[in-house]
Amino acid sequence: MGSERTRVTISDVAKASGVSNSAVSYALNGKSGVSDETREKVLRVAQDMGWRPNSAAKALSDAATHSVGLVLTYDTTVLSVESYTMELIAGLTAELERKGYSLLIRSSSSRSYELSVLKEWIASGAVDAILILNVELGDPRIELLEAQHQIPVLALCNPMLSKGLPALADNESDAAHLIVDYLHELGHRNIARVAGPERLGHTFIRDNAFMEETAALELQYTCFHADYSPEDGQRCTERLLSLPQRPTAIVYDNDVMALSALKTASTSGIAVPDRLSIVSWDDSFMCEMSVPSVTALNRNVVRTGRTAAHMLLQLIDGKELSSVVETDNELVFRDSSGPYIS
Repeated sequence: MGSERTRVTISDVAKASGVSNSAVSYALNGKSGVSDETREKVLRVAQDMGWRPNSAAKALSDAATHSVGLVLTYDTTVLSVESYTMELIAGLTAELERKGYSLLIRSSSSRSYELSVLKEWIASGAVDAILILNVELGDPRIELLEAQHQIPVLALCNPMLSKGLPALADNESDAAHLIVDYLHELGHRNIARVAGPERLGHTFIRDNAFMEETAALELQYTCFHADYSPEDGQRCTERLLSLPQRPTAIVYDNDVMALSALKTASTSGIAVPDRLSIVSWDDSFMCEMSVPSVTALNRNVVRTGRTAAHMLLQLIDGKELSSVVETDNELVFRDSSGPYIS
């Protein structure tokens, strides 16, 4: 008795064509993302191999998944200790689940792998919308996502970086001015900042705002860039405190670097806030409970997550949205900052 003919899969076609599974899926489903030459090659190979679409899988791929996709491309050390992402996810999931949606999270160790995941989602329709974080200058994800129209996208970044994609952003510039003005009013004339990675769009905006405001107030300003980890926060703090004219106030772009700075200052015999004021860009429970407690910018990240979820759901419903810039920055004054004492 003859055996049943084995079904040809997308993986079989990909191997025979010498391209990726996602490229085959794009080509076979008539979606953008591959060149005309590649599409013709894939279709020819598929026809020669006798490929036929699986009707059940096709029906599933065309159906709503009631999920939003998010790829987290972080160093695991940073992700395990910093508060921002977890607070954002808390807000996202609370609002999405209230509407019957779930958050599909994929972890990635590189931007290239994240791109492959996004291409897979676009080709398969595995999610109903995509949220992207930590947009970089010249980010390849923006180019990929703005060229496709199958899945709505929301970018958490300044609208000038999203190239027309709907965006939700903090007012980074106003927040930077708020922090610099506060330290200036306390009498600090030599301030420093331990910033995030230079490639990130929000770091670039903060860099410009800090330079602009410190120059306007005629303050001495030094900036080192770090990777958000407590180890890098410590390293940059040690460098700043070793300067011949060390700063009297340091601003950190996240909470874990600011908390690391407290220990570094104590080890160096520098009293906080008497000899050094410390301010964190991100507020968290740890900033409130540390000794001394840390002055921080409270941006209500959980609420940002809820807002992002609400915008994503509107995009899924087919509504056209304008980008949103949140403006309610609040500086929470705690024990780590105080007047400059000469």
